[in-house]
Amino acid sequence: MSRTRVPYLTRMSIWLRLFAVQGSWNYEILIGNGIGFCVEPALRLLPGGRGGERYRGALARQSRYFNAHPYLASVAVGALARAELDGVDPARIERFRIALAGPLGSVGDRLVWSGWLPLCSLLALGAYGVGGSAGLVVALFLIAFNAGHLVLRAWGLRAGFARGTEVAKSLASPLLRRAPEWIDRAGALLAGIAIPTAVERAVGIGGQASAAAIGAVLVGGVVLARIPNNSIGWRLALGVLSLIVLYAVIV
Repeated sequence: MSRTRVPYLTRMSIWLRLFAVQGSWNYEILIGNGIGFCVEPALRLLPGGRGGERYRGALARQSRYFNAHPYLASVAVGALARAELDGVDPARIERFRIALAGPLGSVGDRLVWSGWLPLCSLLALGAYGVGGSAGLVVALFLIAFNAGHLVLRAWGLRAGFARGTEVAKSLASPLLRRAPEWIDRAGALLAGIAIPTAVERAVGIGGQASAAAIGAVLVGGVVLARIPNNSIGWRLALGVLSLIVLYAVIV
């Protein structure tokens, strides 16, 4: 079966709309309206065009309840758009939407909130520790973090369009499954470098007092990281350290 070709400008329009996928978030349907908003440009290619019967039915279907990590919602948008354009049975699309939400939420949380965000924070703290200015530290964090989620959104949309209802194969790829582990290892390495140097510069003391301060922060970080939810522990540790660094920069 031949597939409906999605023009480049339509794909670009969808990708740009992904940045507003949470714009109408609410407790009833979460990002459901956002998914419908992002898919809409592709639905204009359906027989009957914009306002046609298939267009209205597909848009209503895609605007129902949906929950996923906002950065991996692009996978769902691309896959659901492809399913609608391929004429997949509406009942099957609905089952597919329900099955897709859980994996996109869990994978995204582990990959981004528990992995990439702490890694970028540690990278910025390391830059501060080796003498970087406040502007450099902020710029480094923003560039690194945003580069990651921009690439992730683009990859997700492309994978969704390419595989449609078979997009689970992309989520099960060895690269995506191993990425959180690689990021965690890189974060552990950066933590060993960034935390001591950042604390030493922030405290601004030398000798035994400096060693004691660094040791206290390291011990505290280990204790916090052993909280049952590791991501909460790391966030608390990095949050406290970030406040110390921010105070040192301002003062």
